[in-house]
Parts: sequence; structure tokens; C-alpha cells
Amino acid sequence: MANEEQLEILKQGVFAWNNWREENPVADIDLKHADLSKANLRDADLGGADLCNACFSDADLGGADLSDANFTEANLSGADLRGVVMIKTNLTSAMLTNSKIYGISAWDLELEGAEQSNLLITRPEQPAVTVSNVKVAQFLYLMINNPEIRDVIDTITTKVVLILGRFTDERLAILEALRSELQKQDYIPVLFDFDAPKSRDIEETVSTLAHLARFIIADITDPKAIPQELSSIVKNLQSVPVLPLLHESQEPWGMFASIRRRSTVLPILEYSSESELIGKIQTDVIEIAEQKVIELKP
Repeated sequence: MANEEQLEILKQGVFAWNNWREENPVADIDLKHADLSKANLRDADLGGADLCNACFSDADLGGADLSDANFTEANLSGADLRGVVMIKTNLTSAMLTNSKIYGISAWDLELEGAEQSNLLITRPEQPAVTVSNVKVAQFLYLMINNPEIRDVIDTITTKVVLILGRFTDERLAILEALRSELQKQDYIPVLFDFDAPKSRDIEETVSTLAHLARFIIADITDPKAIPQELSSIVKNLQSVPVLPLLHESQEPWGMFASIRRRSTVLPILEYSSESELIGKIQTDVIEIAEQKVIELKP
């Protein structure tokens, strides 16, 4: 059950509660199972509080500090959460349905099993826009209301070129030269090293970068991890061209034929030297890739 003394102080009002928090800065806050439905808790300091299974349905928590609080299985349905601070807040299996979250500051939330439908992200005077994920709410609001953010996203998706390859001394020189030339052509080249330690984070990073790219350049000379990763990219991404590069002294790995058959994969561009490759970048890299971009548009 909730700590009755703490609950009684909280029910006296936010002013009394925040004063008590200042006087007891290291006190453990135990409000498990507390019924605070429809309570006015605006600007309350509930940081670090244990609020498991508590009920905050239709409560006003606007501007409250909920950092490090534990809302596991708590009921926040219909709550006013506008302007709250949620940093490392645990919302596991919490109910957030129909809550108002405009202006929320949310970082490193735990939301496994949480019900997040119909979250209102706009101000009362604006047309109602609802989302179903607290983590993306801030981003979507910025997308809607900030033209500069939209311009940044448009720039990224029309200018990013993902460059894949190995970061050995010889191969890195080629990749760096490609990056330099693409920058001169007003692209945003992003260099990715497939020799990095393999982990889920690396795979997710590659996938994210590939989805943002206008086209992908993959140096398949002397490959190591790139065959598996490139196979995954072309299998799961149907709209981004991939241009393979290969030094003329080598042959593609045996299973490359299965990648080559994909509609997004351009013919291999062979080169004998860095200077030759850079000399071909406009006609055999950029123009070919851009033509494929147009072909793949729905």
C-alpha cells in the first residue's frame, strides 16, 4: 500500500508536497497503489518516486518532474502530461491512453508493454493530432510545426550517400577519395566501416543509414563482413540503388550473383586505380546512380 503519510501530504497540494520534498531530499517516495485520479499535481516533484500500480487517470500532472519515477502498471489514462519531464522514467505496462503530452521532455523511457494509443501532441488551440508512441511524439510535433526540421530531413534524404567498405589502409584511401569528390558535388557522404565489431547496434545503424541514403556505394574489393551485410541491405531495401565497386585485379565473391540479380543493384564498376575511379565519378557513379533513383521511384 502507499505510504499514508506521504499520500496525505501530496493530497494537501503541490505546494505542501514540494516543500516536504525540499526538506526531505533523500527520502524514498512510496506511493504504490495510490489513488490520485483527477488530482491536481501540476509542477509536482515526483522524481524517483515509486508509483507502481498507482492511478493517475484524468489527473493534472502538467509540468511535473517525473524523472527516474517508477510507473510500472500505473494508470495514466486521460492524464494531462503537458510539459512534464520524463528522464529514465519507467512506464513498463503503464496505461497512457488518451493522455495529453504536448511539450513533454522524454528521454530513455522504458515503455515495454505500455498502452500508448491516442496521445495528443498538439496545443488546445491547434487541430488535434494524436500518435501512438511517446518516444516519437516530440519528433513528429517538430515535423509538423518547424519548417526548418522538415528542410533538414528533405536535405538528408536527397543528399546522403552511404559508402561501405573496409578500412584497411589501401581501401580507406579509395573510400576517402570518394567521399571528398562526393562532397564537391554537394552530396553528404557517410562512410561506414564494416570491420567494426558486429552487434545489433551496428546492424541497426547500417539499416538506418541505408534507409536515409539516396544511393549506396559499396566497395566489394577484398571483402570481409560486407557480403552478409550488403545482402541484408538489398534484400530489405527496395528503393535505394546500390553501386558496387571492384578493383580489376579481383573477382566478386561466389554468392554475389544472388545480390546482382536484385533490381536495386547496378552493374559492378571496375577500376584500376584511385585516380581512374575519381575520373569516372561523375559519369559512371553519380549519373548512373541518379538515373536508377528515378527508375526506382514509385
